[in-house]
Amino acid sequence: MTYSVSPIGHIRSCFKEKFAIPRQPHLAPAARGVLEFVPPFDHPDAVQGLEHVSHVWLLFLFHQTLEEKPRLKVRPPRLGGNRSLGVFATRATHRPNGIGQSVVTLDAIEPGRLRLSGIDLLDGTPVLDIKPYVPYADAIPTAFNTIASAPPDGIPVLWTHEARVQAEQHGKRLNEPLAALIEQCLTQDPRPAYQVPPPDRRYGVRLWDVDVHWHYPESNVIRILDIERADND
Repeated sequence: MTYSVSPIGHIRSCFKEKFAIPRQPHLAPAARGVLEFVPPFDHPDAVQGLEHVSHVWLLFLFHQTLEEKPRLKVRPPRLGGNRSLGVFATRATHRPNGIGQSVVTLDAIEPGRLRLSGIDLLDGTPVLDIKPYVPYADAIPTAFNTIASAPPDGIPVLWTHEARVQAEQHGKRLNEPLAALIEQCLTQDPRPAYQVPPPDRRYGVRLWDVDVHWHYPESNVIRILDIERADND
């Protein structure tokens, strides 16, 4: 038996491409976005009572990694991308039915939309459902996961003077904590774990409407080079 589902809305996110998105929610608290509802869920009745909730679970589709043939094993980035595990032992994006879940902070309820932070969702992500976070049920003190027992270690993020000034200027224009967002995302080192780039190789990612460029002057150090307003595509 097969089932069909329809989105209740879509995410408008600071993340415009998959590269550099945190691999778990709340690793970048400055990552913000908006869930825009589609009818009939844009009616106030659908969110009545949600003002009593600080966090929500989002069920969504990994819409850019949907696959016809299911994978039984995947190579999670947390293990360096060179060790396979059963798909159900991971949170990899390549999933049966392409379903993901994230717990995010609910910052504000506005007509037809929710303002969120601590997100790890790509711009345009279809959201299938929302469930309130229930602390006494969802936080289990005795829970463990020996594969991912603690957050990944961060690496130092350095700035050129020019890049820092640019981040502050664009952050004020966007009314967003852009410098914090950049640091929180890049300290997690978005490059593949097996990759050791030469110092002159430049990396880049688009956050909000700016392109951020950096390199690795040392193997485990990031230096942000510049931040430029993105060209309109």
